[in-house]
Amino acid sequence: MLRAVLDTGVLVSGFISPRAAPAGLLRAWRREDFELIVSPKLLQELDDTLQRQKFRRYHSEEDAHAFVEHLRRNAAVLNDPEVPEGATPDPGDDFRVGLARAAGADVLVSGDRHLTELTAPRPPVLTPRAFLDQPDASVDGTPDPR
Repeated sequence: MLRAVLDTGVLVSGFISPRAAPAGLLRAWRREDFELIVSPKLLQELDDTLQRQKFRRYHSEEDAHAFVEHLRRNAAVLNDPEVPEGATPDPGDDFRVGLARAAGADVLVSGDRHLTELTAPRPPVLTPRAFLDQPDASVDGTPDPR
């Protein structure tokens, strides 16, 4: 089974926009098409982000907390990793790379150009749509044609 780290922006988009590719990723995870990897720091960042006033028009504070708790209970929660300094042009993104590496993730999913434009990242970084469209995975809910 594929192991993936979804960055905070992808999780936020999946939570607030049911028709976007990130929401498709959350549906695929709920179908157990891949294993979602999170950590306490990632969950705290997600909770802090979803508590911002600008997100109240999409969901209540209670719904946002419930979403984060659902992830905490059902995703694979790893300890916060050591941060590989300089892994990305944005020091704030180094944590996500560190988590993906520590987890042995097959992919880091992000829409952040600081991550998607990395040269030969380890693990690979895919956009939500690219992850859903992988021909060698069943994350879109269709069987592998091989």
